Amino acid sequence: MSKTVMIVDDSNSLRHVVKIALESVNFNVLEATDGIDALEKMEGEKIHLIISDVHMQGMDGIAFLKEVKKHPIYKFTPVIMLTTESEQDKIEEGRAAGAKAWVCKPFDAESLLGAVKKLMLP
Repeated sequence: MSKTVMIVDDSNSLRHVVKIALESVNFNVLEATDGIDALEKMEGEKIHLIISDVHMQGMDGIAFLKEVKKHPIYKFTPVIMLTTESEQDKIEEGRAAGAKAWVCKPFDAESLLGAVKKLMLP
């Protein structure tokens, strides 16, 4: 059974690129446009990893991450923040909220997949 990764980003094109990369190594992919959409789509789903942008309308990535970590089912689900945000204060805020990795855009698929595989080890 392949593992499921949720991509949370308000950019259709970015979600598409990340989805192609993940599906090329046999991950199932769920997509959401912001934190609110993601929380709704996560209900009842087994999510093995989340990749989220920081800056989104509705609910931003840090607020979303804090909500995810409140749910017993998802408390230990690893989260990668994939964002243009490179300010150290924001990175520290993300790590404090529970982010396990921080990948800055633009990114290459190999570096993203490397982070994914590292966090998805059995």
